[in-house]
Amino acid sequence: MGAIPTQRETASRASQAPAHADEAPARAHATLPGSPLAPGSARALLRTALAEWTALGLPGAEHLTDRLADDALLVVTELVTNAVVHAGTAVEFECRLEGDDQDTAALVVEVCDHHPSRAPRGSEPDPAHDTPEYGRGLRLVGALCEAWGITYRTGRKTVWARLPAAGCQADEQIEAYAGEHALAHGLRVAEILAPEPLPGEHGAPEEAARDSRDEHDWYDRDWRERHGSQGGRAGQDGAWLGRGALSFLAEASDLLAGQLDEDLVAALAGQLIVPRLADWCAVWLEDEATGGGWNGGAAGGPRLARVWHASENRIEELRRALEKDPPPASDPLRSGPVGYPWPGEALGHAPGGPGSALAYRLVAGGRPLGTLVIGRSGAAGFPDEITGLVEDLSRRVALAIGAARQYARQATISAVLQRGLLPGAVAEIPGVRSALVYEPYDKGGPSGDFYDLFPAGDGRWCFAVGDVQGKGPEAAVVIGLARPWLRLLAREGYGVADVLDRLNQLLLDDATEAADAAARALVAAGARPTPPGDGPQTRFLSLLYGELVPFDGGVRCTVASAGHPLPLLLGAGGEVHAAAQPQTLLGVVEDATYTSDTFELRSGDTLLCVTDGVTERRSGSRQFDDEDGLAAALAGCAGMNAELIAERIKRLVHEFGARPPADDLALLVLQAE
Repeated sequence: MGAIPTQRETASRASQAPAHADEAPARAHATLPGSPLAPGSARALLRTALAEWTALGLPGAEHLTDRLADDALLVVTELVTNAVVHAGTAVEFECRLEGDDQDTAALVVEVCDHHPSRAPRGSEPDPAHDTPEYGRGLRLVGALCEAWGITYRTGRKTVWARLPAAGCQADEQIEAYAGEHALAHGLRVAEILAPEPLPGEHGAPEEAARDSRDEHDWYDRDWRERHGSQGGRAGQDGAWLGRGALSFLAEASDLLAGQLDEDLVAALAGQLIVPRLADWCAVWLEDEATGGGWNGGAAGGPRLARVWHASENRIEELRRALEKDPPPASDPLRSGPVGYPWPGEALGHAPGGPGSALAYRLVAGGRPLGTLVIGRSGAAGFPDEITGLVEDLSRRVALAIGAARQYARQATISAVLQRGLLPGAVAEIPGVRSALVYEPYDKGGPSGDFYDLFPAGDGRWCFAVGDVQGKGPEAAVVIGLARPWLRLLAREGYGVADVLDRLNQLLLDDATEAADAAARALVAAGARPTPPGDGPQTRFLSLLYGELVPFDGGVRCTVASAGHPLPLLLGAGGEVHAAAQPQTLLGVVEDATYTSDTFELRSGDTLLCVTDGVTERRSGSRQFDDEDGLAAALAGCAGMNAELIAERIKRLVHEFGARPPADDLALLVLQAE
C-alpha cells in the first residue's frame, strides 16, 4: 500500500489555518530569494499592497488602519526572517484581506519555505548550546495576532498569521503604539533586531540581577571570568557575525531610516549595539552651527544625547563620567574609529587593566553631527569584524540623524510659514456666532486649505474658505498671494463678485510672469524652450467668499463659490439647501466673470462652509458627500449652536472611515443669533 502523505499542524489560539481565499480581490503574492534582503522586500510589497488596496477601494480596505499596518510589518519581518535564517530556501510570501465588516475584517499573512524539517524559531525552545539568532520568533507573532499557526506538508512549511482590523490585546512583550510611546515602540523593535546575550554573557538577565545586588564587586568578578575566557566570547562573536550580521545591518538600516527625531535615532543606536556588539555605548550630538567644536558640554558644545549599558544600574553613573570627558574634535573626513579613554570612574579598573573603548565620528554630507562611543570590558578588546560592523552602522546612524535634522528644520520653517498664512484671530461679528475647525493633513508642512474672517469696514465683515491645488511651498505661495489681496480688495469696497474677478486675473497674471521668468532662465542657460503645457503649472484656487452685513433681526449674506464645495444653509426648522451656484476655479479662465447670491440669515439659521477634505472623505469607494451625505449630516444638527454643529460634523467626518483623513480639513459655521 502506497505511503499516504501526512500533515501535522501546530497552532496558537487557533486549531487550523484559515481558508485560502484565492478569489479574494485584495491579495498580493511574491516569491523571494532566501537572502538577508528578503524581509525588506516583503515589507515593501506589503506597504505597496496596502496602499493600492486603499486607493482602489477594494472590499475590506476601508478597515485598514495605521496600527494594523505597523503590526503587519512587524509580523512579516519576523516570519520572513525566520524562514530565511532557519530554512535557507526561497520564501513564498502572500498577504490578503478577508471579511468585509469591522468585526470580521482581517489581514492574513502567509510565509512558506521548502524545508519543513526546521520549525520556526519560537515554536520550541532553542538548544542550550546554540547562539540565539535575533528576533522574538512566534512570541512576537502571538502577541500581535488574533490567531496564527504552522502547517507542515510534503516539501513545504507554511506559517500563517491573522491580524484583525479591530485589533487584539497584545501581551506584555509589545508596547502601545500611540504617539507618546513612539520611543518605547522603537526600542522594542531595536531589541528584536539585536539578539539577547547568552546566559553568561555580560548583560544577561541573571547577571543584571547579581549586579543590582552588588554591582561593583560583581563587575571585578565578571571581568576575571571574561578575561579568562575571551576565546569563548570570540567564538560567539564569530558565530553571530557569520550568520546574522548582514541581516542585522539591513534591518537596522530600515529601522533607523524611518525615524524623524535625532534623540530617538540615538536611543535606537544604543539599543542596537548593546549588548551584542558592546557592553556600553554613548552618543554625543553637536550643533552644526558650532563647526564641530567641543566645549565639554558647555553652551554650543556637544550634548550627550544617549548612554546605554548592558546593566541599567550603571547607566547614570556612566553618564556622569562621560559628561566630564567628551570625545575630542577630530577630522570629520577621517574614516574609522579612534581610541577613547576607558571611563574608570564609573566602571572601575578590572585586574589586568581596563577595557577598550572606541569613538566613531558621525558625519553626513560632509558635516560633523556627533560621535558614537562604544566600550567592551576585557583586555582583548574588539575584533576587527565588530569594529567594521559598527563603522557601517555608525554611517547609517549619521545619515538618520542628518535626515531627522533636515526634517526638523523643514518642520520649523513650515510651522512659521503656516502661522503667517492664517489669521492670528477670527473676528467677532455682532449678531453672529461662528465656529471653526481646521486640521491640516501634514502637521509638518504648509496646508493647502486656508480660511479668514475679518472686518471690512462700513459695517461689513467678510469670510473666506479656500483650497489651493497641491500642498507644500507651492500652496503656501498661492495662499500668501490670495489672502492679503482678499482683505485689500474687500476693504477697498469691492463687492463679492468683483473681488473674485480681480483675484482670478491676479492669479493668471502671476502664473504668466512665472512662466516668462522660467523661459528666460532656460534661454540664459542655453536650454531648449519649454514646449507649451510643460512649463510651470497654473496655480488653481477653489474659493468660497462672502460678505456679512448685520441688521435688526438678522444678517444679510452675499456669497460666491469658485470651484468650491457649495455652502449649505440650515434653516431653523431643519431644512437644508445650497446657498450659492457652482462656478469655475480661480486662475483657470481668462476674463471670467463671477456672480454672487444674496440671502438673509434669520435667528437660528446656519451657514456651513467646508473644503473638499470634508465632502471627499473616503471610506473604501464611498465619499462622505455621496447621496448628499453632508446635507443629511447638517440636517441632523437642527437646534444646535454653532460650536456643537462644528464638533458634530468633524466627528462624523472622522468616523466615516477607519483610517485617519487623508486630506486637509476645514469648516466654518456661521449662525445668526
